[in-house]
Amino acid sequence: MKSFIISIKIFLFFTVLTGIIYPLLITGVAQLFFSRKANGSLIMKDNKTIGSELIGQQFDTQIYFMSRPSATAYNPLPSGGSNYGLTNAKLKNLVNERKKQFIIFNKLDSLIEVASEMLFASASGLDPHISPKAAYLQVERIVQARNFNDGQKLKLEQLIKNQTEAPQFLCLGEERVNVLLLNLETDKIK
Repeated sequence: MKSFIISIKIFLFFTVLTGIIYPLLITGVAQLFFSRKANGSLIMKDNKTIGSELIGQQFDTQIYFMSRPSATAYNPLPSGGSNYGLTNAKLKNLVNERKKQFIIFNKLDSLIEVASEMLFASASGLDPHISPKAAYLQVERIVQARNFNDGQKLKLEQLIKNQTEAPQFLCLGEERVNVLLLNLETDKIK
């Protein structure tokens, strides 16, 4: 009976320590030192939350850069990929359809090489980034849709360059551009 009481005390101690004290301590430290990141890196415009830097959104209008496809329709609750294997016929059909739609939407030559992230959904279905190559492929469409002149087109191309993030720690991942941030900056081009 004595060992049972000791085990209950240890259980209660660790429940309070790891279930209450530790989470409150970590939450307090995160709010104190990393408040913006701890709250989801939300982006505000006119006192309204319009998105997060961390979660992709769908942009399907001619005046904005398109995001990477999502297997979950950009819904963060059931995030995940399609789990189709590379030999799956459904995946092949999806990729071919996405390529066709991307080429048509951007009025590109049918022989152009489309950036792979515009063809394949990310593992989470919520990736907010595309490659600079994918962004540059969309420039002409946006220039035409917004009636930009040559100077504004140069600003748009420079904007992609300025918004390009290096690989994390200079070695993890690839260069990338956050689509939401890029679209917000594109709105500022006069």
